[in-house]
Amino acid sequence: MHILVIGGAGYIGSHVARELLDNNYKVTVYDNFSSGKEENIFADEKLVRGDVLDFELLDKTMRETKFDGIIHLSAFKAAGESMTTPEKYSINNICGTINILNAAVKNDVKKIIFSSTAAIYGEPQYLPIDENHPTEPANYYGFTKLEIERILNWYDKLKDIKFVALRYFNAAGYDAKGRIFGLEINPQNLLPIVMEVAAGVREKITIFGSDWDTRDGTCIRDYIHVSDLSAAHLKAFEYLLKTNESLTVNLGSQTGVSVKEMIDTARKITGKEIKAEFGARRDGDPSVVLATAKKAEETLGWKAKCSDIDSLISTTWQAYKKNFKGVI
Repeated sequence: MHILVIGGAGYIGSHVARELLDNNYKVTVYDNFSSGKEENIFADEKLVRGDVLDFELLDKTMRETKFDGIIHLSAFKAAGESMTTPEKYSINNICGTINILNAAVKNDVKKIIFSSTAAIYGEPQYLPIDENHPTEPANYYGFTKLEIERILNWYDKLKDIKFVALRYFNAAGYDAKGRIFGLEINPQNLLPIVMEVAAGVREKITIFGSDWDTRDGTCIRDYIHVSDLSAAHLKAFEYLLKTNESLTVNLGSQTGVSVKEMIDTARKITGKEIKAEFGARRDGDPSVVLATAKKAEETLGWKAKCSDIDSLISTTWQAYKKNFKGVI
């Protein structure tokens, strides 16, 4: 089996590619390296340097190699940026996906795993969030992902392309075997920022609000280890091979970690002070976001195995120590 991993040099994409290789799949990575890293490419992968906006190259890549499926992880994902430059997100996320789908149609590639997001749900109306929760994105990034899911449903009906859309929450952690260590460029998520403070790259971290209606006054989020995510992508492809039916599922650890718990545990694991201060709440932040992954467990046979807080932090710290060797 040969899989085209679009965005395979990125943080999540490189872990997905490694999971496929570990299970004896052939992998071709297609990436423009806008956020992907050279060190995330493995010797046993084929690499195509290209952009999803380059339809001719996508077409050529799929024409020259017979792919059994596509894993699509190529998207801009900074929620705040999407609200100030929506045109950037429209072109890359939506138009880029349409190019991928049209090239797949032209070259008879019938199976796609799509990296979606829990951002399509918006403000939680009930917890835990399941797949039937209303979809009312609070940012334009989430809107683009929701539109792509709708487009996928139409291509299923009209062109018989089968897909699995994986709606996941907060990805964190690194490969426990230390084979992937390319750090994200300009990270926006909590754990990388905590690690940057621990590594001395940032002076401090700001905690947005101390009076939320939670167990310690800070926001709670559902974190999922990137290795668990990678396993889910493989299981999703195997599901398509077995059923040839499209599917949309949540992926989550089904447990919550607060901002304060993340910082306190990071202090213990790293042995670093990790200076933190409280700031004002951010508009639009819900106090708690938790998922139920029951449907994924029932349909894919998937369940988070290494998404506990210690594993999330220790594997991330391992990657940071490798990048800042001699400094921390």
